[in-house]
Amino acid sequence: MKTKPDLSFWKLWNLSFGFFGVQIAYALQSANVSRIFTTIGADPHDLSYFWILPPLMGLVVQPIVGMMSDKTWNRFGRRLPYLIVGALIAVVVMCLLPNAGSFHFTVASAILFGLVALMLLDTSINMAMQPFKMLVGDMVNEKQKGLAYSIQSFLCNAGSVVGYIFPILFMWIGMKNTAPEGVVPDTVIWSFYIGAAILLICVVYSLIKVKEWPPHIYNEYNGIEESKKITDKPKTNVISLLKNAPSTFWTVGVVQFFCWFAFLFLWTYATNTVAHNAFDTPTAITYPGIEYQGHTYEGKYLIANDSVIILDHGKQVSDFLSTHSGEFNLTIADIVNKHPNGSLEINATEQAKIANASECKFISRTVLDATSHQYNEAGNWVGVLYAIQALGSVLWAVMLPKFRSRKFSYTLSLLLGAVGFFMTAFVTNQYLLFVAFVLIGCAWAAMLAWPFTILTNSLRGGNIGAYLGLFNCTICVPQIVAALVGGWILTMLSVPGELAPEYLMMAVAAVALVIGSVCVFFIKEGPGKEPVKETPAISENI
Repeated sequence: MKTKPDLSFWKLWNLSFGFFGVQIAYALQSANVSRIFTTIGADPHDLSYFWILPPLMGLVVQPIVGMMSDKTWNRFGRRLPYLIVGALIAVVVMCLLPNAGSFHFTVASAILFGLVALMLLDTSINMAMQPFKMLVGDMVNEKQKGLAYSIQSFLCNAGSVVGYIFPILFMWIGMKNTAPEGVVPDTVIWSFYIGAAILLICVVYSLIKVKEWPPHIYNEYNGIEESKKITDKPKTNVISLLKNAPSTFWTVGVVQFFCWFAFLFLWTYATNTVAHNAFDTPTAITYPGIEYQGHTYEGKYLIANDSVIILDHGKQVSDFLSTHSGEFNLTIADIVNKHPNGSLEINATEQAKIANASECKFISRTVLDATSHQYNEAGNWVGVLYAIQALGSVLWAVMLPKFRSRKFSYTLSLLLGAVGFFMTAFVTNQYLLFVAFVLIGCAWAAMLAWPFTILTNSLRGGNIGAYLGLFNCTICVPQIVAALVGGWILTMLSVPGELAPEYLMMAVAAVALVIGSVCVFFIKEGPGKEPVKETPAISENI
């Protein structure tokens, strides 16, 4: 087998440069998805369910792209075709997602449109992200892989910071930061537009500068016989791998579960928490429907006989129920046009017969006013806080190898992150939140460094790649679980009709990190594998 040649710094840079654009897209998604769905009218108790899609897509798409690209050879290369497809889809969807509230859909339709766009965006980001990781493995020798992944890590963090601060930068230059009800502000929309443009430029640059090795050269550098296909490897049974997995695989996986569970709550509830605690965002009471004998009737418009009792998803309520008794016909409609003569044109309807109006009561819901300048300033500020978290993570990652005990630094990092989550839950000063997010960045640095380092040091034999692929489930699965139970937990903590206490979800996340820090002590590493100094391996950012 021929030794892979040393590559110049700029060739290593070119291999990963596209990661900068991909990470801007990922940062915009992470920082703004909850804000977008809140703006278009989603119930706070439903926010976590929308976050099922990103980890689910990562769980499905990344292994598929990896396996398919192993078998791909065409005029564009081996990995780059998937970068092209993923990036092009991402660019289109980035222009559509923030406009979910601008197409005059009903609230339900806008949310459905947003969900489809989010699913496509995360799928395409994962498709575009994987090739850059694989290119380093394909074309960089062992001596230079540390430098190559350091460059990739730098571009990853740089892209994150840029994506996070875009909305507040656009606000500072005078772009409008508020919008009519249900419409996402221009600062967010244009952040996605510019992010899409940068992603496209980065991909074009990568296609021009990166030339993958043709099959025969790839085979020579990777010790593959010409008579065999690149993918000719013995098939491995997943069940067998799991049964024979070292205890480290499972104990680190348990720690991972509580860590990623906590961070899913951060991405879901941070915006509304900061808006409520630090920006005094006003609340609005909506009346999404009426309740009668245990049955609820909700819709954009509710019409009793010929009187509209709930207009525009509960923003205007008539006194029909208090002034009428007895039977009436209820119409649930998505579209109502009022003619000059006072008659109503009603479309997309459902009918119900109510026996007694006096037994009905309005369903009330208190939510943060997403049209207020306070809410949208808070949304921009959360982007700044995420950028502070990324910078704190970079600085703490430099400190991690200096600890004598890897497990101690892992535990300490998670406990610092827990303090940061508790501060986020209760701090009311927007600048003091910088401290909270620096501490959260400490946990993030350890989560991206030590799990894969500890695991790879404990693995032996030829199945390291398979185990690392399976280990990615410890990133995706806890996020899916957190998304499924988040709404239920918030409902348990809420008082019907009052503002949902989303800040308490930060406290729940803090408790999860504390539990994770305790679980670190149950990790058993290989004998004598506690070096004083070590460069952490950086795991993928799903």
